[in-house]
Amino acid sequence: MRATVLYAAGDVRVEDRPDPTVQAPTDAVVRVVRACVCGSDLHPYHSMPASEHGRTMGHEFVGVVEEVGADVTTVQRGDVVIAPFAWFDNTCEFCREGLTTSCLHGGFFSGTQAEAVRVPQADGTLVKAPVGEDSALLPSLLTLSDVLITGHHAAVTAGVDARTSVTVIGDGAVGLLAVMAAKRLGAEQIVLMGRHVARTDLGREFGATDVVAERGEEGVAKVLELTGGRGTHTVLECVGHLPAYEQAVGTVRAGGVISRVGVPQYESAPVGFDSLFGRNVTLTGGPGAQRPYIEELLPDVLEGRIEPGRVFDRTVGLDETPEAYRAMDQREALKVLVRP
Repeated sequence: MRATVLYAAGDVRVEDRPDPTVQAPTDAVVRVVRACVCGSDLHPYHSMPASEHGRTMGHEFVGVVEEVGADVTTVQRGDVVIAPFAWFDNTCEFCREGLTTSCLHGGFFSGTQAEAVRVPQADGTLVKAPVGEDSALLPSLLTLSDVLITGHHAAVTAGVDARTSVTVIGDGAVGLLAVMAAKRLGAEQIVLMGRHVARTDLGREFGATDVVAERGEEGVAKVLELTGGRGTHTVLECVGHLPAYEQAVGTVRAGGVISRVGVPQYESAPVGFDSLFGRNVTLTGGPGAQRPYIEELLPDVLEGRIEPGRVFDRTVGLDETPEAYRAMDQREALKVLVRP
C-alpha cells in the first residue's frame, strides 16, 4: 500500500509499505477513505532527526472495514467507521470512567495517512457511521477523529457552560472547533486569540464574539479590557507552545480554569504563587480522543446542527501529502484533507 513517511525534519515522502493485516483476533483492517494532516504533525516535521527507516505519519481517518478478527463483533466488512486518534478496548476501568486515552490495553495511532490501517481493539475503538463512503458528511465526520473531539475536550474539562466566559488561544483547526464546542455548550462570550483573518472570520461564524489579534502582553491586555479587567472564567489553550500558555495564565480569571489541549512543546511552565496558586486557578486538559465524545457529537454532525468539516480548506491526493505539509507549515492552508 501507499503510505506517508517522515524521514527527517521537512522530508516527507509517500512510498510503498506492507499492507496491514489482522494480527490479533481483536483487530480490524480499515481501508482509508479520508485522512488529513494535523497541526501536531508539524512538530516532528520541524524537528525530527534523520531516520534510516522513517516514521509513518498521521492519526486521523475515516474508512471502510475490509477485514475483522475472529473476536470482533460490533463492526463488519463494508461498514463506514470513524476512528479516534487512539485505540482502546472501551471496557477497562479507565475506559469505563470515560478516559479512553488511558486504556490499560490501548495506544495511539501513527500511520493513517495511508491507503489502509490496522486497528487494534476494533470493538472498543471504531464507531460506525450510518453513511456511505462517498457521503458529503465525510469531512465533518473526519473531525470526530481528532480536532472536534479535542476542541470539545478542552471545553468540557474547563467546565464551559452558559455561565462561563471563554478565551480560546489559537486559530488553528483545534482552536476554531474549540470555539464551536464552547458555543454548543452555551457560552455567551467567546474571545478568540488569533491573527489570521480568514481563520478568525470562520471563528466568528462558529461563535466567537470577539477576536484579539495581538499576542503576548498586548494580547493579554486586550482580553482584560474586554472583560472588565478580570479575565475569562475559562481559557482553552489550543497551541502547545509556551507563549500560548503564558497568554492563558494572563487571561484567566481568578478562580478560573485553563485547559491545555495543544500538545506541549515545552518541559516546564509556571504554576507557582504568582501564576496559578495565588489566584486559585485550575490547570487541566490532555489528549481528547475519548470515545464518548464521538457518540455525543455524532448526531449533531449527522443532522447538520454543526459543520466542523468547514475547517478543511484544501484537499489533496495521497501522493500530494508532502505538499499538504508544506502548505500547512507556511500557513497557506488551515487544514488539509487527504483522499487516498
